[in-house]
Amino acid sequence: MRVLLLFLCLQACRTLDAQILICRDGVTSFKSEAPLELIQAKSNKTNGAIDTKAKTVAFTAEINNFEGFNSELQKEHFRENYMESDQFPMATFKGKIIDDIDFSKIGVVMVRAKGIFTVHGTDKEKIIKVKIIVKDNGIVEIETEFEVPLEDHNIKIPKVVNQKIASVITVHVKAVLRPRA
Repeated sequence: MRVLLLFLCLQACRTLDAQILICRDGVTSFKSEAPLELIQAKSNKTNGAIDTKAKTVAFTAEINNFEGFNSELQKEHFRENYMESDQFPMATFKGKIIDDIDFSKIGVVMVRAKGIFTVHGTDKEKIIKVKIIVKDNGIVEIETEFEVPLEDHNIKIPKVVNQKIASVITVHVKAVLRPRA
């Protein structure tokens, strides 16, 4: 499934003479900071692609790859009750960098990416601020943090636990992308 999604991401980013940068081991983490509980988890298996010519981006994270919950029961509830990962196995972002960037110049650039963020089967247009570090040998590092209101993605939290789960989750993504071989 991940290979198919990465292939689709690459196809979405493909243009003639473009340089496609990819990663298969990006880190996506999230934090729910509620009055009664702090929940954090991360995945080291985020797939991503950037087409440096068209400035398109695509990233996917499999919901069942998130680890680091406070307990196994909490992880099970996250997967089955809230994210319904059997029905909605992926979180994705597909979009375009809307600010100027020259991927041939080494340095740090802050840009915005506009696209569709999909989680729990619900699409939401987002503009996300992204720090891009262009290194030598065509390597690019990206880092971003953004908020996800659960209501925007039809993720329901029962009243009995609403003091333990934040209504807005903070997501952080960090990845190193390399030229496609």
